[in-house]
Parts: sequence; structure tokens; C-alpha cells
Amino acid sequence: MSTKDFIEKDYYKVLGVPKDATEAEIKKAYRKLAREFHPDANKGNAKAEERFKEISEANDILGDPKKRKEYDEARALFGNGGFRPGPGAGGGNFNFDLGDLFGGNAQGGGGGFGGGGGGFSDVLGGLFNRGGGTAGRTQPRRGQDIESEVTLSFTEAIEGATVPLRMSSQAPCKACSGTGDKNGTPRVCPTCVGTGQVARGSGGGFSLTDPCPDCKGRGLIAEHPCLDCKGSGRAKSSRTMQVRIPAGVTDGQRIRLRGKGAPGERGGPAGDLYVMVHVDVHPVFGRKDDNLTVTVPVTFTEATLGGEVRVPTLGGPPVTLKLPPGTPNGRTMRARGKGAVRKDGTRGDLLVTVEVSVPKDLSGKARDALEAYREATAGEDPRAELFEAAKGA
Repeated sequence: MSTKDFIEKDYYKVLGVPKDATEAEIKKAYRKLAREFHPDANKGNAKAEERFKEISEANDILGDPKKRKEYDEARALFGNGGFRPGPGAGGGNFNFDLGDLFGGNAQGGGGGFGGGGGGFSDVLGGLFNRGGGTAGRTQPRRGQDIESEVTLSFTEAIEGATVPLRMSSQAPCKACSGTGDKNGTPRVCPTCVGTGQVARGSGGGFSLTDPCPDCKGRGLIAEHPCLDCKGSGRAKSSRTMQVRIPAGVTDGQRIRLRGKGAPGERGGPAGDLYVMVHVDVHPVFGRKDDNLTVTVPVTFTEATLGGEVRVPTLGGPPVTLKLPPGTPNGRTMRARGKGAVRKDGTRGDLLVTVEVSVPKDLSGKARDALEAYREATAGEDPRAELFEAAKGA
């Protein structure tokens, strides 16, 4: 997508939502339009296909908070007849609508030049890395994100746990206090004048920025490079952190912990920590979504005549379930509220599957009783319906 398309297309209009629409409203509008104009529902309709592409493009921008913010900022500055390249853009001529650009009276007020919030050179300096204002200041840099792994027991995954994680990341070098210079006196990079970025022309009177190749984006150059960090100001650091893993996590789930990553530079925010969770297998219990599962053996007489069966729970006292007479093998019953913890704090259920146990060894009395039962039911054939169904198929 070209910059021109990004600025000039009104994605809010494409989805039919107001500019202050919530994420839920945007998602709802997109789904409705996507169903209406989907190519599968409009085969051979070129206009519907083109409309579907526009809808998908609009959702890609507005459905992503970061992209939406960039789009809104670009539209505020360059769109709707505001700050645009003029007919002679190649020569640096511009048209300005200062009311649109600064959101009010260009000569004063809280959002204008006279409102104490900075002047014209501040705005253009920040956009194009030119002029004075704040453009020459070395900006804070966000710390790197960190990836880690943790293995939990089945019970810890269900109930949640606080675990120690040893992590290695880049942090300010202790030997030079993060300056990169062993004397602690780095100088401003002459190439980027401390900004950490250099401009490159892109045509039309505009310029784009890249990290400065000389200072690697730091804005500073060490005259006497620190021996520990080789002048970068960053060194490998190891630390152990107590991390709270929320209840109800699943095997293979990736958890994001904001601000728990590597420290930032020059007052910048820390990065995020991403933890990949592995869960050990439990010898008794399994898991199905928010429910726990367990298989409970019952005797032939319990399944036939019915009765009460005690069932173990994870980390709690057993529960008693009533077994109806004539319960078949493999039937599943439910113990409510004895499952895994959900996101809202409630619990799923415990799904209890009945397994009729067939004894390997019988006492003489038990064998005689079963022989008598077989004689009493000699005329019954549980497979009769099966054969009838097979014939009729």
C-alpha cells in the first residue's frame, strides 16, 4: 500500500463506523460486511470482490490499535485537505491549512503556535528530522523483549503458581554506567547530531529516517570505548525474577508480561517478557478446555443396580456421584465446579467417565452367583438388534 493510499483512503467510511468507534464496533461492522461481500457468496461479481478487498484492508488497519493510531495521526496531519504537498511538491512547495494541522487557531490558543506547546519547527522537525525544536534531542529507547520457558506441574497450571525465572538480557553496562565510554564522557554523534537517526530522500520533498550507521542509533559515540561493552553501552545481564503464572494456563500457551523484559535506554520503558508454558502430564486427571477429566472404575453390580460412587478431585476432597441403574460402560457424568479455573475466576467441571471393571479372579461364591445369573438370562441376546440393523443396511 502506498503512503498516498494510506493517507487518502477513509477506512472509517469503508466500514461505516464513526472515527471514535470501539474495537468491538469495528469488528462487528467488518464481520457483517465481510459476510455480505465475501467472494463465495458473490461468485462472478467483480464489484463485490473489490469491495471485499477494501473491507479487508480497512479492517487490517483499524482492527490493529498500533496501525490505527498511525493512520489517525497521518490523517490528522496530511488528510482531509490539511498539510499536503502542493502542485510543486518536487520543489518543496506545500499547502497548509493551519487550522486543520494544529486543531484550532493557528495564531494562539492551547493547540496553536502561541499556546506554549511548541512552534512550527517542532512539528516539522519531528516529522522530517529537520530544523530545530525537539528533533535534535536523543530520544529514550524501549528495552528488548525477552523469551523464556517454564515447566509447571499439572496442579500448578490449574491453580496458578509463582515460579523463579532466570533470564539473560541486554542492560546498561555497569562498568561505564551505560555510556559506552570507559571515562563516562561520550560525545554527541556528529553524523546524526545526537538524534540516532539519519534522513534519506524519498522524493516529493519528503524524507524518511534510518538508524544512524555510525552510532547504531544511540546518538552518542565513545571516544574511549568501554572494554566490557565495546562502546555499545549495553552488556549481557542475568537476573532471577519471581513470575506469577495465572491459573488455568494450558500446555504450549505463550504468556505476555508487560514491562518485565530488558530495561530501556535513557529512561525508555522496559520491554516485555514472553513465557512459553509447558505442563506435565497428571497420572489421574486430564484436561478438556476448562474441564478436567477422570476415568473411574465401577463394578458390574454398581453399573447394573446403581449406587453411589466416590470420585477424587484435584487438590480437594472427593465428591460422591449417584450412579443410575443400568449405567453403560463409557458413560460420562459431571461434577460441577470441580474443573480448571476460567479467566473470570469461575471453574469448569469435572467430567467423570465410568469404566466397568471386569474381575480377573472370582471366588467360588461369586462364580456360582454369576453362573446362576447366566442361566436366568439365557434367553436374552444383547446383540440381536445389531444383527437386525446389519441386515437392513
